[in-house]
Amino acid sequence: MSGSNSFPTGGFGPGMTADGMWQAFEQLRSTFEKRVGTRMGRGDVRAAVLSLLAEKPMHGYQIIREIEERSGGSWKPSAGSVYPTLQLLADEGLLTAEESNGRKTYALTEAGRAEAAEAGPAPWESGSSSGGSSPSDPFGPLPKAGVELAQAAAQVRRTGTPEQVAQAVTVLEEARRRLYSILAQD
Repeated sequence: MSGSNSFPTGGFGPGMTADGMWQAFEQLRSTFEKRVGTRMGRGDVRAAVLSLLAEKPMHGYQIIREIEERSGGSWKPSAGSVYPTLQLLADEGLLTAEESNGRKTYALTEAGRAEAAEAGPAPWESGSSSGGSSPSDPFGPLPKAGVELAQAAAQVRRTGTPEQVAQAVTVLEEARRRLYSILAQD
């Protein structure tokens, strides 16, 4: 990552202009959207595919849609990551592919079922099903809340009146102070 992802050196302090704050929020939103829900490791794609195919046979785009739905929309793997994973699993003898109506439907072999059973919880279940998640969990509630806040702030900037924009700035400044006060409670 380059320095282009850093925020203004003055932070979000009293000297920051409203335009500077909106630029920082747009940058924050953009940064979170790049990090949250778009990229997972190869092992995660593999684990997700195995988990889904353990339930029932599916075709590739169905797998992509299921992952997106089960992760609450925070992860939608690309066809460029799912299809090579399916091919690799087929090469390893863990799944078979049957073509019908112009689509390949993938199903686990016995070896694939054994591998899926050993894999543990699906990537979208690992932090969220227990209700708790680690701070580095890309599906955790804090990054999601940050994205949603940045989206709301951007919407106010685009469509709000000058008075609404001023109110939003006040709310955001208060939110920033309250977040820092949480850390100060140690």
